[in-house]
Amino acid sequence: MNNEETTIPKPKLQIYWQGLHVPFIAPWSNERVLPGTIVRRTGVGGTGIGYADELSHADRRRGVLWVRQSIAQGSGTPALGEIHPLRQRQAMHHMLCQVCGETTYNADFARWGERHLFLARAPRGRPFSEGEQTSAPPVCLPCAHESINTCPHLRKGYTAALVKYAQPWGVAGVDFDEATLRMMPMPPKQHLKVQIDHPRERWTLAMREIQTLHGVTPVDLVDLGSTLSQSSRTELP
Repeated sequence: MNNEETTIPKPKLQIYWQGLHVPFIAPWSNERVLPGTIVRRTGVGGTGIGYADELSHADRRRGVLWVRQSIAQGSGTPALGEIHPLRQRQAMHHMLCQVCGETTYNADFARWGERHLFLARAPRGRPFSEGEQTSAPPVCLPCAHESINTCPHLRKGYTAALVKYAQPWGVAGVDFDEATLRMMPMPPKQHLKVQIDHPRERWTLAMREIQTLHGVTPVDLVDLGSTLSQSSRTELP
């Protein structure tokens, strides 16, 4: 039996800064975007962008090139409004809570009929819809309650839903010109969304993974918490 089979994963370190619980997916000031020379590269599937010193197992996922950012979680000061690309991708792929980084395949997941909890800003009260696109990983119930009380964006309005499954849709990132290999202009803090197997996928430097949500049931987060404090025989919507 090898070590990987016998190793029990340790709980992720919870990091606080000035009394705030720093989300698992938040980057820190010492986690810098790493330089990389963009080149034209031809491979399986066609021609697109690549790194001159590319390591395919580290720089690509499903054939898509990803931005490089160092890993130094907890070092420096957190950028609470931003997202670390690798940890976001890990949280989306493994269904980890975006705040504490622990799995959302937990006791609540079982009580909710094998559904994950998703939370998002909704200043106008718009609920999650079936097939909705999101780059926000799921959240566990304790972290969801913590978030709506501490996050200034969520205090302006939020929406929550139980979701049966999340399906990979594509990525969000920076588009590169095929002729000049220069980044195409984009509005500040906005990224190009590209679906899996779209022709622009090979010319996009990915920064976020996007999924679509299915089996969506909007819920009231306060009611959800009070329901779970009652008997386990209570039926959820």
